[in-house]
Amino acid sequence: MRVHFIVHESFEAPGAYESWAQQRGYQVSHSRVYAGDALPATADGFDLLIIMGGPQDPHTTQAECPHFDARAEQALIAAAIAGGKAVIGICLGSQLIGEALGAAFAHSPEKEIGKFPITLTAAGKNHPLFAHFPETLAVGHWHNDMPGLTADAQVLAFSEGCPRQIVAYSDRVFGFQCHMELTPEVVEQLIAHSEADLSRAAQFRFVETAEALRAHDYREMNDILCQFLDKLTAYYQDATQALRH
Repeated sequence: MRVHFIVHESFEAPGAYESWAQQRGYQVSHSRVYAGDALPATADGFDLLIIMGGPQDPHTTQAECPHFDARAEQALIAAAIAGGKAVIGICLGSQLIGEALGAAFAHSPEKEIGKFPITLTAAGKNHPLFAHFPETLAVGHWHNDMPGLTADAQVLAFSEGCPRQIVAYSDRVFGFQCHMELTPEVVEQLIAHSEADLSRAAQFRFVETAEALRAHDYREMNDILCQFLDKLTAYYQDATQALRH
């Protein structure tokens, strides 16, 4: 498997997604756009595209953030989907997938920063790639927005603060508004960048303090994420092999 990451900011690191790919011995590449890396010219060089989060939204312009080209990323996402690649978007990445498919992102009812439960929908409970998920699972959150829904999209999980936490756009394209990739190291980077938001935690229903964020154990959600990734890559490889025969 060839896994390519689009990373928008140094503090929005791939965390458990990258650890999983490295542990499986997959070929890993990056477009660290904050450092000036180019996006792939085509989708031919990867099997799985993972688009990370960031403080931007899909309507952020290059005048506002010179290293973020939302249209170019959406074009690459659309090409990857058209080419039958597996695609995962996290937070901003999930919103970019929706936009690439013609579904506008929206503001979430609540700002969420912390570790809070998500609950599987009926579609989520019946989805083979999510059969190992418990009905309710505490996962990481760090967002204000949520992905748009196409006519064919299925919401697989929601939280009290956000109705679109995991979205299936097809059998190999998924948006995760939640951050199941968080590790203590990634959390420290996010805390350092988000001091203003965290200092106002008491003003929001679903925003935790830095102390609370540091106290969480993120390993269970990381393990459950890795099981999903194993299932997705196995499905992708089986489907790709079937096309060759």
